[in-house]
Amino acid sequence: MLEQLQRHWPRAAGSLVILAFFVAHAAQFHRWDFVERMESIAYDARLLFTMPETVDDRIVIVDIDEKSLQSEGRWPWSRAKMAKLMDRLFGQYEVALVGFDVVFAEPEEVSGLQVLEALRADVPSEVAGRIETLRSSLDHDAAFARSMESRPVILGYFFTDPDEAAQAPRIGMLPPPVFVAGQFAGRGIDFLKAAGYGANLPALQGNALGAGHFLTTPDGDGVVRRVPMLYEFEGSYYESLSLAVARHILGVDRLRPGYPPESRAGKNYSGMEWIEVGDRKVPVDRHVRTLIPFRGKQGSFPYVSATDVLQGSADASVLRGRVVLVGPTAKGLFDLRATPVQPNYPGVEVHANLIAGIVDDNIKQNPAYTLGAEVVLLVISGLIMAIVLPILSPLWATGATLLLLAGMIGVNLYIWESGNFVFPLASGLLAVLAMFLFNMTYGYFFEQRGKRQLAGLFGQYVPPELVDEMSDHPEQISMVSESREMTVLFSDVRGFTTISEGLEPRELSELMNAFLTPMTKVIHQHRGTIDKYMGDAIMAFWGAPLHDPDHARHALEAALEMIVQLDNLQADFRDRGWPEIHIGVGLNSGSMSVGNMGSEFRMAYTVLGDAVNLGSRLEGLTKQYGVQVIVNETTAAAVPDYLYRELDRVRVKGKDVPVTIFEPLGPRDAVDKAARDELKVYREALRLYRAQNWDIAEIQFLNLQQRAPERLLYQIYAERIAHYRESPPPADWDGVFTHMTK
Repeated sequence: MLEQLQRHWPRAAGSLVILAFFVAHAAQFHRWDFVERMESIAYDARLLFTMPETVDDRIVIVDIDEKSLQSEGRWPWSRAKMAKLMDRLFGQYEVALVGFDVVFAEPEEVSGLQVLEALRADVPSEVAGRIETLRSSLDHDAAFARSMESRPVILGYFFTDPDEAAQAPRIGMLPPPVFVAGQFAGRGIDFLKAAGYGANLPALQGNALGAGHFLTTPDGDGVVRRVPMLYEFEGSYYESLSLAVARHILGVDRLRPGYPPESRAGKNYSGMEWIEVGDRKVPVDRHVRTLIPFRGKQGSFPYVSATDVLQGSADASVLRGRVVLVGPTAKGLFDLRATPVQPNYPGVEVHANLIAGIVDDNIKQNPAYTLGAEVVLLVISGLIMAIVLPILSPLWATGATLLLLAGMIGVNLYIWESGNFVFPLASGLLAVLAMFLFNMTYGYFFEQRGKRQLAGLFGQYVPPELVDEMSDHPEQISMVSESREMTVLFSDVRGFTTISEGLEPRELSELMNAFLTPMTKVIHQHRGTIDKYMGDAIMAFWGAPLHDPDHARHALEAALEMIVQLDNLQADFRDRGWPEIHIGVGLNSGSMSVGNMGSEFRMAYTVLGDAVNLGSRLEGLTKQYGVQVIVNETTAAAVPDYLYRELDRVRVKGKDVPVTIFEPLGPRDAVDKAARDELKVYREALRLYRAQNWDIAEIQFLNLQQRAPERLLYQIYAERIAHYRESPPPADWDGVFTHMTK
């Protein structure tokens, strides 16, 4: 492995640079907007994948919708109508609590009260008394305030950001803060700060049970995923609407800040990680914001049209004993938010999700110490990728990367579901993918250069598939001559001289192309290397340039398929007016010298040796024995699951050592019974022949000849027996026949 790493050090170094990029982001040395955006997308995907998508009927939204505006008039409605809404909700429908996702910051000016006040100084006392009587009936703000008295009502209001300080209003009356100025001094908590506010009329706020701000803070992509639980204004801290409603549902008077043990986030870390609401914990981030625990798309809580409540026609069973949030969803009232679950999501349902999450103690945590864990995991996974990827093949590298990505996603989802933690995901996935793509890109260009070099050296000999394989194992490739166990193939067209004399040069060229192309494809498909074409002859070998332990099998399979392909070509040749072509194929396995050989003028990658010469001789014998393929005993022994017919023991021209030659019949389980029976009789006849039992051997061969008159082999042995009767071989005859020609 060390040697491979040294060879691939540029890839490892590049991977470490990529890792440093993402570690810098995770450690917050520099935040990359792209990674932040991908992290948001990863968060949204997990949220959508795991949302329960059920309806929570504990919280009901009284909806100021299009139907209500058409029936009751445009918003804002009269405070008298709002007082009627309160009386209906608490009196007729007996709701448990009402929260408002709207603010009542300005006095009502449509009741005529201001006109009466102006007339009061200029009228007689008896008329002034009548005006005083009318005044109480026209003071709708007071009526609305009285409708809240002694009832659990939580009002809503808003803050303005510091960048709007020049125009920041201070309207209405803020509720008492939940944390007073100075309570978090020295803690270094990064609260969101307000420059101004728009709160409710003092009369309304004075009669309400409490109030909370209904601000949502979109992330950098404009999507609302978090709501600030506390806002800082002039040193004091004010709770959100959802926190105020949940606190009163749970009967909690005071909130308590939650700080982690120093060991979890470092001794210098003093940030708030949660807010305690009784025995519930509301997790918060460094800006004291809480992730919204969306149940699903709009409609995860029951909706009741506000006009149905005002008219008394709403379903009482939906409202009785429930917490009610009053808020708008009508498009013209501009309370729709872009959220992960829906691009136009009602702000009032955002608060409903948060209230349910606080009450159920089911809000995702994203504490500060996940930053350190993210850095550690990034470093570990990045180092693994930097070490492993360069030494793996593309296939294994892809598999390892996919496995690592799947593991990271699986563990992250497990932590998300079982631990309710939001652990960073995108930075790790992007780092792994970036390192994988870098390694694949580097490897692609590097290997392509190597492949071009290999293609230049071996492209004329081997198919592109083997060039690809050779590039994966360049250490196995050498042009230097060496000795290897290999198999060589020679094929030749029978009677080619006669065929060539009967065709025009153009036709002869077309015929040879039509013949050599499919033969070459067969050799390539079986991992063979074309050595050369010699007119009508083909020379090929197996076992180089790539080592092939099954070289004999691949060569034999190629030889037999060449015969099949040639038979398929005959019909096309006849249609084109060409003569039929028949070939002989000789195969020999043995030790050969292979490498780049030649002269200073021309070099060729080829094989030499006695085993090569014998292969050529075997091809020449195919015509004499009337067979299409001959293999030597070494090839036959290397592929024992094929059935063979032993043709002869021969001495070929130029060799003194006899060899046994065979005709392959095919895989043992593919040879039919008739052929097996014929082979059994033939083997017995051959045994008798070598035992010089001429009479019985002759009878056997004559019977075989009648059984298969097309087989030249039986005629050859019958003629030999007739010859040996007249000129008997010596007593020590070994059954070997010596061929005097090639």
